[in-house]
Amino acid sequence: MMRGKALKHSAQTDNRQGVTQDTISPADGSVVATVVMATHEDIQHSLDKSSNAQQRWKQTPLAQRQEYCRRAIDALLSHRDMIASELSWMMGRPIRHSSSELKGVEERARYMIKHCEQALATIELPEKTGYTRYMVREPLGTVMVISPWNYPYLTAVNAIIPALLAGNSVILKPSSHTPLSAQRFQQAFDEAQLPAGVFQHLFLSHEATEFIVSSDQVQHVVFTGSVAGGASIEKAAAGHFHGLGLELGGNDPAYVCNDADINQAVETIVDGALYNAGQSCCAIERVYVDYRIHDEFVEKVVQLVNQYQLGFPLDKNTTLGPLISTSAADHVRKQIVEAKQKGAQAHISEACFPNSKPGSPYLAPQVLTDVNHQMQVMTEETFGPVLPIQKVFSDQEAIDLMNDSEYGLTASIFTPDMARAIKIGEQVETGTFFANRCDYLDPALAWTGIKQSGKGYTLSSLGFETLTRPKSFHLKHISNTTIAPKAAD
Repeated sequence: MMRGKALKHSAQTDNRQGVTQDTISPADGSVVATVVMATHEDIQHSLDKSSNAQQRWKQTPLAQRQEYCRRAIDALLSHRDMIASELSWMMGRPIRHSSSELKGVEERARYMIKHCEQALATIELPEKTGYTRYMVREPLGTVMVISPWNYPYLTAVNAIIPALLAGNSVILKPSSHTPLSAQRFQQAFDEAQLPAGVFQHLFLSHEATEFIVSSDQVQHVVFTGSVAGGASIEKAAAGHFHGLGLELGGNDPAYVCNDADINQAVETIVDGALYNAGQSCCAIERVYVDYRIHDEFVEKVVQLVNQYQLGFPLDKNTTLGPLISTSAADHVRKQIVEAKQKGAQAHISEACFPNSKPGSPYLAPQVLTDVNHQMQVMTEETFGPVLPIQKVFSDQEAIDLMNDSEYGLTASIFTPDMARAIKIGEQVETGTFFANRCDYLDPALAWTGIKQSGKGYTLSSLGFETLTRPKSFHLKHISNTTIAPKAAD
């Protein structure tokens, strides 16, 4: 993903306490946070503290672990307004949208807290005369969570809560764009009176992050970020046999069939493409539309996009904020220029978005037609408010184009015909397949990607499997005594 990829976004300075790092707001260029970076001694202390705390934490009954997590989520939500404001300042999301991230946090966390008993339960096997056999799920140890800036709470909670419920300790490393998110998580767990050392956060450089990843005191790493970042994590972990969960790039497609409800498809796809200024891992980044409805679809998309208000994120009328940085916006501008040079038609006039300024993070949205897969905007991750639309003449052509990508995070289809949707979905190479919706994570379903979108998975009952290891009990009886398997805590 474009999260943090080749972006100059902060400055580091030395002071008497050590190295500090400033976070610059894309809203107005002001410094919104200054944090002290962890030293080698800080890191080693945290690793030791985490390992020691985890030994006690894993002995805590599951019901108590659930209650700690429940209280922490309650504490986090009690600061909803403050967190929303901080998000808008740190990464430019319109204030009217910022609080919605915590709604997702609550939905996912409460689902995992409620349904973890079954996921962590002892697995009993059919009776075998003379033997007792069963499997338990043991925690791994210390889990390191490396969160991105675009959804610093949503992505982190996917791993933090199930890791703690499973009996692991957690060290969170936030993006330098959104450091306050880690402090708010820490505050919430402290208010919940979580035992010291079970959850910690550290502000780290890339080098320090790789040092922790390569430590034998870490047993699992969850990373959300760029493909290049994921490769660095794999390299740092090589030879240590850590578990890795990597959510990386996306170039998610949507296909609008000839029988689709056009108004519903337009509204859903535009929101899926422009929400958070297109800076979502599962944002719609390319659209294929049946030739019979293509022109009507484009006309309605342009009308809706022109209703967006680009502006200062703390203004309640703003519906489209700045990108995370000027360099991120410039990356999107280059893709638009390259597409136009190769024949794409642009449908949005920048004059309709006076706050869009070259050399700034403020970028007008754009709708492109006459696009093809010779253009970067169709084949590379854009991570910005651009909606390219390509005309197709059959389901098979749409399937082939959807699969013509290095990525495979999500894909969407718009049709009332569920049999048609399932038939197409079975042929599309993706981690999650949607019908008549997009850009959403259901906590009951595994969140996963294929190809360069990463490996591993979070959420659902399967997500707990990556944060535990199985331990088998194979007990041969030497008398008539029958041994009952130990129940899960």
